[in-house]
Amino acid sequence: MGNSLHNKIYLGRRLSIKHVQLALFFTMVAGAALAWYVVQ
Repeated sequence: MGNSLHNKIYLGRRLSIKHVQLALFFTMVAGAALAWYVVQ
């Protein structure tokens, strides 16, 4: 049971890290699009 709980916490942590990376990527894309729009 303890091992199962540890696996859930580890999986959740990996998922959250992936979520943060995805959010950062979309923020960069949005920033680039905004900069391109301003330059146009």
